[in-house]
Amino acid sequence: MTTEPARTAVDPRREHLRRYVTWITDACRDPGTHNALRAGVGRDLDHVRPMHRIVAPWLPRHRHVSETEERAFYLVASMIADRPRYTFATEDEADEETTPASAEADGPVAASAREGEDTQFERWGRSLGHCLAQAVVDSPGREREMRDSTAEARLHLLTRQSAAGLHRHLPATVRYLRQTGIDVDWVRLMEDLIAWPALSGRISRRWLQDYYCETTRNRNEKSDQEDQGDLLDPGPDNTP
Repeated sequence: MTTEPARTAVDPRREHLRRYVTWITDACRDPGTHNALRAGVGRDLDHVRPMHRIVAPWLPRHRHVSETEERAFYLVASMIADRPRYTFATEDEADEETTPASAEADGPVAASAREGEDTQFERWGRSLGHCLAQAVVDSPGREREMRDSTAEARLHLLTRQSAAGLHRHLPATVRYLRQTGIDVDWVRLMEDLIAWPALSGRISRRWLQDYYCETTRNRNEKSDQEDQGDLLDPGPDNTP
């Protein structure tokens, strides 16, 4: 029976992906690197020659790397770069210097928990379903209804895809999230992309569950707040 690899508080592969994402984001401040990565959006591995010098040193060296895993490294790098270069200059500097040489071995590094996040998200990260739900939850009024329809349709489209189809459709969804001001959890997304051929059903289920749990929780909270408001409001004073 196929099972997902166990994820612990200090997961060497997850830490390697985290360092990779940090390094790619920082490297996008360089015009040449940014252009090389951004040009790879929507292209297959045989047509992204400028990307190899940037991405290849980060591919694990001590074990076999499947084409699916390679594609995850290249796709995520291109999607990170798929925005104007000036936006990278406004981001905070990385807490520690990260280089391909130091990450090559996939060695364990103490994981740092982000303040204010739920323990589950600290360990597992935020799935694409959760990110799409945030795009809905954070929008106001009528726009919320339109985003709910759009996000739900995008999510169902993605969960029906093969690995190749997922790579084709993801860039548009990431652009949609960026337009709504929602950040993608790149590490979690890379993990899901790498595992997709074997575990697409389980990953799809989690994306959908996260989406509906988050949007439903938000609707319930909003309804509770409205009910509380009705109880506190005595209504018009009809005393003569």
